[in-house]
Amino acid sequence: MKLKYILPVIFLFCLNMKAQENLPYYEIPEASKEYTAGTVVARMIDGLGFRYHWATEGLREEDLQYKPNEEARSCEETIHHVYQLSKVILNTAIKEPNGGAEETKMTFEEKRKKTLVNFKTAAEIFRESGDLSEFTIVFKNEKGTSEFPFWNQINGPIADALWHCGQIVSFRRSSGNPFNAKPSVFTGKVRK
Repeated sequence: MKLKYILPVIFLFCLNMKAQENLPYYEIPEASKEYTAGTVVARMIDGLGFRYHWATEGLREEDLQYKPNEEARSCEETIHHVYQLSKVILNTAIKEPNGGAEETKMTFEEKRKKTLVNFKTAAEIFRESGDLSEFTIVFKNEKGTSEFPFWNQINGPIADALWHCGQIVSFRRSSGNPFNAKPSVFTGKVRK
């Protein structure tokens, strides 16, 4: 009788793990053979994507609504901010200005996938670059245009997104849904 209930649970677990593998950054891609500015930045973004993938994997509604106090962002608001940062990183890679219209409302799963795809696309572009100075961050609004060198990408959106991944992990732990112990942020692989 118990087997009747256990098999469907195992099946759903396996189905969920397969779905996770289809999203970018289930594991970090193999490291580049050579060290260049582009491959190093791409690897930083790969590490960010891996951390984000697992920080956001399996979040429940109560995890998304959690916030440590009234002045703080909720986990869901933090995830939205990381999504916005992923757009800045991607826009720099594709040499598009930031400041366009905000996208329509997305579900958490849609936003999560789009964020991971943004990181993956940007990493692939930077990995092939020999000269990061050609990638400037451009912000455009009704007041004008501001442009920043690629250095600001590293200490700005990339570092900020890493910072917020740590917040998401802390928030989910506080709401009773701790980070999965199988992903190794050191190796970028998932322990079996």
